[in-house]
Amino acid sequence: MAEQFDVVDVIRTKRDGGELSTDQINWVIDAYTRGVVGDEQMAALNMAIFIRDMGRREIVDWTNAMINSGERMNFTGLGKPTTDKHSTGGVGDKVTLPLGPLVSSYGVAVPQLSGRGLGHTGGTLDKLEAIPGWKADMSNDRMMEILKDSGAVVAAAGAGLAPADKKIYALRDITATVDCIPLIASSIMSKKIAEGTASLVLDVKVGSGAFMKDIDTARQLAQTMVDLGKDAGVDTRALLTDMSTPLGRKIGNGLEVEESVEVLAGGGPQDLIDITCELARNMLDMCGIPDADVEEALKDGRAMDSWRKMIRAQGGDPDAPLARAPHTHEVLADADGYLTELDALALGVGSWRLGAGRARKEDPVQLTAGIEVHADLGQKVTKGQKLLTLHTETPDRFERALESILPGIVIGDAPTAPRDIILDKIL
Repeated sequence: MAEQFDVVDVIRTKRDGGELSTDQINWVIDAYTRGVVGDEQMAALNMAIFIRDMGRREIVDWTNAMINSGERMNFTGLGKPTTDKHSTGGVGDKVTLPLGPLVSSYGVAVPQLSGRGLGHTGGTLDKLEAIPGWKADMSNDRMMEILKDSGAVVAAAGAGLAPADKKIYALRDITATVDCIPLIASSIMSKKIAEGTASLVLDVKVGSGAFMKDIDTARQLAQTMVDLGKDAGVDTRALLTDMSTPLGRKIGNGLEVEESVEVLAGGGPQDLIDITCELARNMLDMCGIPDADVEEALKDGRAMDSWRKMIRAQGGDPDAPLARAPHTHEVLADADGYLTELDALALGVGSWRLGAGRARKEDPVQLTAGIEVHADLGQKVTKGQKLLTLHTETPDRFERALESILPGIVIGDAPTAPRDIILDKIL
């Protein structure tokens, strides 16, 4: 049977600045999923979109076409409200780990379909796999069982969920078309809408360690995704949060689990507590639970109880000690003064080079590699004071990691202004 369109005509339309029709978009996504459109042709179309942009109707159609390439999940049978959070990725961003149990402790179901790290940004599944026995893969039926019982689950997305996006994202990653607002927004939202939760809070990172380096482009991305969610009937809002410096004091898979447990035990660094609690308040508000005292739920043990239940349900042992890397290296302050810069990208790349991240999706990661931060941004430090501890299983990685890390540390003569973690909110 003859195909409905010629892919070269579709590419040419966008290359020349034209709008793709709904039928063209539906056909090209389906044809690429079926293998009729080749990788080189979809790569050309992605680059044309990158350069020429898309209008709102085109982005909606592109998102819907990717959703329709696979299955949709449905949680209406749970008998309780459902909500989820998605972060655009950053350095030290382990918020998903304490957030899901915190929100589920209020009787809300939190199905979190998460991914793995690539480059300098960490992956939630890699972090949780540092817990002995914990497994990310499960059937949809098993996910429903866990949600009914423990209320929160973190799982790998099944192969049937927006399969077109998986193919297109892998292609974008090797053709310099990742940081394109229409393609980012449709990629994220196709998976989140297909996931089937009733509400969604987006954590859109801004700064050197994020995809969006400035607040204007971050706000544009956030608004586009909020609009896509609402158009699809998902109650959606977004927070813009700072990623100019790492979140919390630990970067790397097992290290970030440690810090998440500290937060669930009522401690942990203030910036991580602040953003976890603000996201939790928004998620609970969307589920009809306004003004929840989420800080108290961290302090009184409710959130920790939910964490332990969630980890056990996925085969993990919440009491098992986490492995530690056999090799460490300390970074010391080279002068007296104030820590005026601790660049997120520099430390993220450094952690990646220590073994905590991967360059290709099939690469292994070291679950014990990463960085501990011992001083806060703006803090007064003295020469020789310990600023960082680097962790790795392969000590020959230290040199390359330090090449990235050291230029990202600046000690100045005057303290910096207090850092705002929450930069904006889009409802």
